[in-house]
Parts: sequence; structure tokens; C-alpha cells
Amino acid sequence: MPPKKAPVQEKKALGRPGNNLKIGIVGVPNVGKSSFFNVLSETEARIPVPDARFEWLCDVYKPASKVPAHLTCIDIAGLTAGASTGAGLGNAFLSHVRAVDGIFQMVRAFDDAEVIHVEGDVDPLRDMEIISTELRLKDIEWVEKHLDNLKKTNRSLGNNSLADKAKKEEQAIIEKVYKVLTEDGKDARKADWTNKEIDVVNSLQLLTAKPVIYLVNLSEKDYVRKKNKWLPKIKGWIDEHNPGDLLIPFSVALEERLAQLAPEEKKEEEAKVGATSALPKITQAGYNSLELIRYFTCGPDEVRAWTIRRGTKAPQAAGVIHSDFENKFVCGEIMSYEDLKEHGSEAAVKAAGKLRQQGKPYEMVDGDIAYWKSGA
Repeated sequence: MPPKKAPVQEKKALGRPGNNLKIGIVGVPNVGKSSFFNVLSETEARIPVPDARFEWLCDVYKPASKVPAHLTCIDIAGLTAGASTGAGLGNAFLSHVRAVDGIFQMVRAFDDAEVIHVEGDVDPLRDMEIISTELRLKDIEWVEKHLDNLKKTNRSLGNNSLADKAKKEEQAIIEKVYKVLTEDGKDARKADWTNKEIDVVNSLQLLTAKPVIYLVNLSEKDYVRKKNKWLPKIKGWIDEHNPGDLLIPFSVALEERLAQLAPEEKKEEEAKVGATSALPKITQAGYNSLELIRYFTCGPDEVRAWTIRRGTKAPQAAGVIHSDFENKFVCGEIMSYEDLKEHGSEAAVKAAGKLRQQGKPYEMVDGDIAYWKSGA
């Protein structure tokens, strides 16, 4: 008989486990961060994530209450050169970055004599370099401390016990992390890690392990005409230093204007200027960067989107609603959004044999519609 194939192991995600994840807006001062944040919300922003599936489900069920998925976004004070050694609001800034799970990096690519740049002139590449360097320097300092402590405690270790071997293995992984940050000059998220290494990297809570989306703040004129002298250079910098990271051009000035208009007026203004708001794209990109997906619960009382991390199993997904649903989990009755849309009603989905009972091993799929059953 041919040998059995080893099961393919799912790649673990960098970052904190859990479903309540946040993204922070990071940048040097006077790039438009706070103005952008104010467009989103007055305080810690819970931005609705646009989703045509949610809208369709609301049309079908006509519920008394509608609760879309949200992305939690936090405005972080401006970072200046030297932040990693405590300059300016350095230590507070870096602790705030440590508390979020992903980064919107705001980059200014517009001239305005009334908005003075902290470094004297507008140069997005220099600003990106400052932020990249400060985050990496803080990580290097953090890793050095961990490594020194481990080396001290590991000196007296033998080679026999599993615990001793595990500690030595942890030290070797942290030495690899240090090499990535220093010799290789890479952010932690850009190295190739095994699942065992990811467990150690996650325990370090590194700033450079967090996903980054670059938001380039253009003048309204440049955004509308889709041209700006800095954009190709910014793209080149990302391709060289952090290949694969997303770049989204937008205009805070335009977003501020659109935010003050009623929905119909907003559509008219977008048609008039020949450009649409980038907020839906930015929100969805932030949500995706955190490896978030959503499932729905539907009924006449409420249609609700529940945010979970990709790879979440059914009991933990149910636990997002209430811990009892996870602790006393029996099963889930699950249908896909696509099946409901194709067949038109829950009864038709059931008749087609597409309503499935799923147990504890089931991994949730984006767009699942779930009804949970739990024991007494």
C-alpha cells in the first residue's frame, strides 16, 4: 500500500489570537491622520465594513435591527525621528502601536503652505523611512532584552530534559528573529517562519510583525486626476523594502467634504468631481489585512454580521455571541450565503439538502449563515 500522505498543516497567523482586533493610524505629524480619523469617527472608530451580502440579507429578512461588521480603528499620536529612544512622545507612541494588531501608515504627498511639515518639507520617502526605522529599532531593542535574559537563564541548562531543549530551541528562534531585523534589515512580517517559530514571534509582540497598509494622502486635484509625482516613488519604495504591502491613494480633503453631505448629495458630488470616496476600499483592506472574515445570524428580529479570525472553528465562532454557546456547544446549522441567494429561502435551501449540521471540528467560511445549538 502507498504510504499515507501527511496532513497539510495550516500556516499559523502572525499576531494576537482572537476576534476583537484593532488597526491603528500611524504617521509623522501633519500628514492628515487626525483629519482622516475625524472623517471616520469622533473617538475610537468602529467603521462599518461595506458588504453587499449583508445588504441583501437585510432586504430578504427585513429585520427590526441591522448590525453590520465593524473595523475598530485608533488614531495614534504622530511619530518623530528618535521615537525608539524616547524622543518626543516616543515611548507612548510605541506602546500604542504595540496595542493594535495592524497599521494604516499615513503618508503625505501634497504641498500646503498652511500645513507645515515637521521635517520642513514634504518628502514621503523620508517619512516612510523614519517610521520603518523607528519601529524596527524598537523591535531590535526589545529582542535584545529577551535574548540577554534567555542566555542568562539558559547557561545552566542540560541537554536531557524536554523543557531544557525547548528553552534552547526558543533561544535559537529569537536569535533568528534578531538576525532578520539586523543583518537582513527586514521587518518581522516579511521573513518566512514555521508554525513553531510563529508561536515564539507572536510571544514577542513585535511592532514590525503587524500588517501594514500605506494610505497616501493626496490633494483633491491629484486624487481626481489619478496623478501625483510621488506615487511611483512611493510604490518603488514599498516594492524594495516591504514587497506585497498594499498602497491606497486617497484624499483627506475630498473625504472631509463628502462626509458632510447626505447620501444622495454625496453621490451627486462624486459624479460631479469624477471620483468616489476611498473609505470603503480602505475599510475592507484593513479588515482583510487582519485576516478577519464574517458570518451572519439572520431572522426577523435581527440580521447581524459577526467578525471572526480566518480559521476559527464553529464553537469559538459561536462564542463570539456568548461564551455559553462555546462552552455548551452542541452543533451549528450552517448554510452558505451563496446557497441562500441561489435558492431564495431557508426552506428551499433545506429542501435542496444544503443546510448542514456541523460539529466542533468545522472551520467557518466567510459568508456562512449560522444557527447555533447549545446544551443546558
